[in-house]
Amino acid sequence: MKSITFQSLKKFNLIMGGLHLIQAILMLFLLDSVIQNIAEFQPEITQFYLTYDPILESLVVQSKAVFDLPFGVMVSMFLFLSAFFHFLVALPFNKTYNADLEKGMNKFRWFEYALSSSVMIVLIATLFGIYDLVSLILIFIVNASMNLFGLVMEQLNSKRAEGEKVDWGPFIWGSVAGIAPWIAIILYMSGNPNLDMVPWFVWAIVGTYFVAFNTFPINMVLQYLKVGKWSNYLYGEKTYIVLSLVAKTILAWLVFFGAMQP
Repeated sequence: MKSITFQSLKKFNLIMGGLHLIQAILMLFLLDSVIQNIAEFQPEITQFYLTYDPILESLVVQSKAVFDLPFGVMVSMFLFLSAFFHFLVALPFNKTYNADLEKGMNKFRWFEYALSSSVMIVLIATLFGIYDLVSLILIFIVNASMNLFGLVMEQLNSKRAEGEKVDWGPFIWGSVAGIAPWIAIILYMSGNPNLDMVPWFVWAIVGTYFVAFNTFPINMVLQYLKVGKWSNYLYGEKTYIVLSLVAKTILAWLVFFGAMQP
């Protein structure tokens, strides 16, 4: 625990950023040269709207194609975003990172999660057949809000006096927001009358994301309860970084090859 310093965390971020970047570049290489069917998997995103039908003399729902989602490229973007923020906090002139850690918070982490995890949940939603543009936008914003609640949690409690009670409000409301996208995904999934025909990788993605989803808030809880090594905020910060690499690596490759679905 004593070996974790601001400088060692910056070096650790630099290494983790490099690992994310290598994977992102590798994915683009595979898309361009090796696995063409992943590059060709581009779900058609649609927009629904009402129009008047003069024959039926009533309003009817219509849809139109808006764009094709470059799925494989977006999975690599998920990793590029993570790499960018790791490199950002590792910059020698970035004094905000150290100053925030001293207060018991990390704004960069939550901004990165708000972007990268929201991209990933949108990609997962499309694998389950959510192609409606409005639904995907809402899923993105709600998921981003969940992560920004995490930022508010740290900002609010960084102002606590020693021994003062932890304010769990943002944590609770962030958890509520985080459930919303999964309600939409489960509703789409449960609409399938033949769940036994669902490919194995779909269940793997759901299981992986569920485990990853819960490890991050568990780390936060351990930080604020100051359990064992988590009494040092820097230990929790390093744990976030490790969880980020492990969870994102497994999830990104599962979703990437998920694009090979029939």
